[in-house]
Amino acid sequence: MVALGAACRGEPKPAATARAAVRDSALRADTVNIYAATGAGALSGVAARARPLVYVPNSHDGTVTVIDPRTYRVVRTFATGALPQHVVPAHDLTTLWVANNRGNTLTPIDPETGREGTSVPVTDPYNLYFTPDGRFAVVVAERRRELDFRDAKTMTLVQSVPLACKGVDHMEFAADGRFAIATCEFSGQLAKVDLESRTVTGYLTLDPGGLDSASMPQDIRSSPDGRVFYVADMKANGVYVVDPAGFRRIGFIATGKGTHGIYPSRDGRFMYVTNRGWNTTAGGRHGPGSISVLDPRTGRVVATWPVPGGGSPDMGNVSADGKELWVSGRYDEEVYVFDTGTGQLTHRIKVGREPHGLCVWPQPGRFSLGHTGNMR
Repeated sequence: MVALGAACRGEPKPAATARAAVRDSALRADTVNIYAATGAGALSGVAARARPLVYVPNSHDGTVTVIDPRTYRVVRTFATGALPQHVVPAHDLTTLWVANNRGNTLTPIDPETGREGTSVPVTDPYNLYFTPDGRFAVVVAERRRELDFRDAKTMTLVQSVPLACKGVDHMEFAADGRFAIATCEFSGQLAKVDLESRTVTGYLTLDPGGLDSASMPQDIRSSPDGRVFYVADMKANGVYVVDPAGFRRIGFIATGKGTHGIYPSRDGRFMYVTNRGWNTTAGGRHGPGSISVLDPRTGRVVATWPVPGGGSPDMGNVSADGKELWVSGRYDEEVYVFDTGTGQLTHRIKVGREPHGLCVWPQPGRFSLGHTGNMR
């Protein structure tokens, strides 16, 4: 068990502030839960028809490795475009999209068969999201510093929204669907986007008192009640707590070195936070590598699951039944499977070079907001 890390540079008593915020959020937890439709086994009709598989994009190989989650064995590996970053469920759950960043394409996968189709040309798709109403796909064009709103069905470009920050990566959406917040890892900022007007309404620097390199925000996820957003920061080694409506930082929770991904448990009681460690050696295992279990009701880390011998847990998903957490080992050419009941690492599965945005499919939920399965 590990305690809450209270240090937050540049603001007084941040731990108390963060805890007060999550306590206020807990008052609404019984009546508001944006993850209510993503409970264990709650598959929609479309998702229930999918073949249970795990898709692992190997960025440096230009391939996707497919794993059978029942046997923990690799089924096949197929070629994609250059630098596949994430495997993303479409809003209507009928397609999985492989975002080929340098290949400038999206490769569709039929989830019922697990087979890939003909790639669609899309410029600079580092990541891919969908607006809550399902109208638009939002291509996160990291290299071009923009968010490209495209027709969710045809991927035809509708509007490009330029950003004044660097390294746009991940997004999360307000509970009411009015706005989204994106992380910008290379400038240590967040960008707030009005979804009706499709305009940027502001920027937030996470560590205004530090150097440009003091913050490197990665994944971003909402608390179950939508009142608080958690921002994984790879250089701060923890999670910033942000008020999304007021667009201000209100706290910080230390987790582990190289904090990277955030995944809610199936009942919404916990957030599984991946701590990737650092890529400091050539060959062998990296580390230290761990999973922090964050209780959003208290703002405390209640458990830490290490990767035995070191590793680099990055991106992934919780299984449909909630019993396993699957994550890619970014710098170790493997996939990790954790038992969410015990916190034990149960499997290490060999895959290709630099596995990244792993997707477990199917997942519970009415629709997908993108990434590796941000379900609502």
